[in-house]
Amino acid sequence: MYKIIGADGKEYGPIAAEQLRQWIIEGRANAQTRVLAEGATEWKALGEIPELAAMIAPPSFSAMPAPGPISIQPVAGPTGTNPLAVTGMVLGIVSVMFSCCCWGVPWNIAGIICSAIALSQIKSNPNQQGREMAIAGLILSILGIALAVALGVLLSTGEILHRFQRNF
Repeated sequence: MYKIIGADGKEYGPIAAEQLRQWIIEGRANAQTRVLAEGATEWKALGEIPELAAMIAPPSFSAMPAPGPISIQPVAGPTGTNPLAVTGMVLGIVSVMFSCCCWGVPWNIAGIICSAIALSQIKSNPNQQGREMAIAGLILSILGIALAVALGVLLSTGEILHRFQRNF
């Protein structure tokens, strides 16, 4: 038989070990609950008494209730400006600037690739920003190619005209 001091500070008992086990299961007693064994003079923590400490074994997984349905919420990806959108726009600007020399290659091709990937990423994650930059990078990169082609056509036409004039 045992007496215990409850969480409310009141003394309960005497109770049998089986009743104490039930209180442990119900959460009314734990390892820190003060217990006085029959015939003892000193109150001890329930976890300090070997024959009672065995009752406090951690619950097995089979004793645990089955979990309810789990709700999985999609995690938003990174926010802010998409770095490939910025890169695509910068490469588009560079390709336009250097379309007269080097024909804008490889900046225009890299600008198109970076901008297209950025647009795809932004479409799949609406939290990201930079759609306008990616579109600007795409347009500038294509414009860089168009300028390079136009310059090539003009130069070749000029060369053809120059040869034509020399022959006549």
